Amino acid sequence: MPIVEIPAFTDNIIWGLQDGDHLLVVDPGEAAPVMRHLEREGLLLCGILITHHHADHVGGIGDLLAMAPLASLDIPIYGPSACLPHGVNTVVQEGDVVEFESMDIRLSVFAVPGHTEDHIAYFGFASDATPRLFCGDTLFAAGCGRLLGGTAAQLHSSLQRLAQLPPETVIYCAHEYTLGNLLFASHAHPGHEGIQTRLSEVRARRQEGRSTLPTLLSTERATNPFLWAANVSEFASIRAAKDVFRAP
Repeated sequence: MPIVEIPAFTDNIIWGLQDGDHLLVVDPGEAAPVMRHLEREGLLLCGILITHHHADHVGGIGDLLAMAPLASLDIPIYGPSACLPHGVNTVVQEGDVVEFESMDIRLSVFAVPGHTEDHIAYFGFASDATPRLFCGDTLFAAGCGRLLGGTAAQLHSSLQRLAQLPPETVIYCAHEYTLGNLLFASHAHPGHEGIQTRLSEVRARRQEGRSTLPTLLSTERATNPFLWAANVSEFASIRAAKDVFRAP
C-alpha cells in the first residue's frame, strides 16, 4: 500500500495511507493539504489517526469533516482520550488495535509518553511484511521530541521501547527536522563517522528540496544519540543540551 507524504505548515508531515479509493491520514494538523490530495487523487477520506493533542497534529480535523463529500459520513478518528475535545471519536490506548479491513490495515497502539503525557504511536506490518511505525513527535530522524508535558523518564523509556522494534522498521515521524537534529548530533559527537556521513547525505537532499523521511530504525540506532542514553540522567542531559543548541 502506498504511503504518501503530505507536507503541512513549514515542516509538518501528514502521512497518508492510500489504496485505489481511500485515504487514511495521520495527524492532520492542517486540512488544506489533505483536501488537495484527496481531490487530486480522487480519493475518499476513510479515517484519521491522532498521536497527541498539539494543534499542529489535530487542527485540521474539523475542516476535513466539514467537507461536502464527508459531512454525512461517520469517519472514525482514533486517538488518546486527551484528544476528545479536538475531534477524536474513538479513544485508543496501549494494547488496542486499529483495523481498516477494506484497506488490509491492522495497527497496534503503543503508549509512548514523554513529549506529551497523552502521546501514542501506531505500529503494524504491511502486506509485504515490512514493519511500520507512525510515531508522531516521540522519535524523529536523528532526534526526539521536546518535553512538553511529559518527563525525561517517560520519554527515555518510550524511546528505549521503540528501539527494540525490528531494525527494518520504517519510521514515519511527523516533522522534517533531520538536518537540524544531525547538526546537533555532529556537535555532540564530532568524531562519529556514521553521523558525519548521514549529515552529508541529508544536507544534499535538503539542498535539492527533497524529503529525508521516512527513516529506518537501523539508521536511528546507528546515528541517533537520543537512543544511546544509558539512563534517564544521561538522556535528560542530552535533551537539555539540544534544547539550547543553535547550529553555527
